[in-house]
Amino acid sequence: MEFPGTLRYTKDHEWIKLEGNTATVGITEFAQRELGDIVFVDIHSKGKQLAANEIFGTVEAVKTVSDLYLPVSGTVVEINPELDANPEYVNKDPYGKGWMVKMSITNPTEVEQLLDAGAYKQLVGE
Repeated sequence: MEFPGTLRYTKDHEWIKLEGNTATVGITEFAQRELGDIVFVDIHSKGKQLAANEIFGTVEAVKTVSDLYLPVSGTVVEINPELDANPEYVNKDPYGKGWMVKMSITNPTEVEQLLDAGAYKQLVGE
């Protein structure tokens, strides 16, 4: 299982990649394995300003639906358009083609409070 060291992680299994004040967010490889085959990604939060830990969408797998939580506060500026036709990208490439949203963050210090790769790896028992 991959735990890219350039990312930060939440206890709810989202990852975040910070580039300046823009962050890309998705779910971890661990999360997609736990969910199983992703069949639908439902995100309608573009343009919305949300606080850290607020729900920005849902992901539907064959057996369950799971909420998606923003790791940090900010405004969703882009939703991955590929996921409408290809939700399986979340399973096949969770840290690449399977990204979910890009956001403009309002408080960069919130990123520092998230788990690093080593801490997240411990959390999931790897």
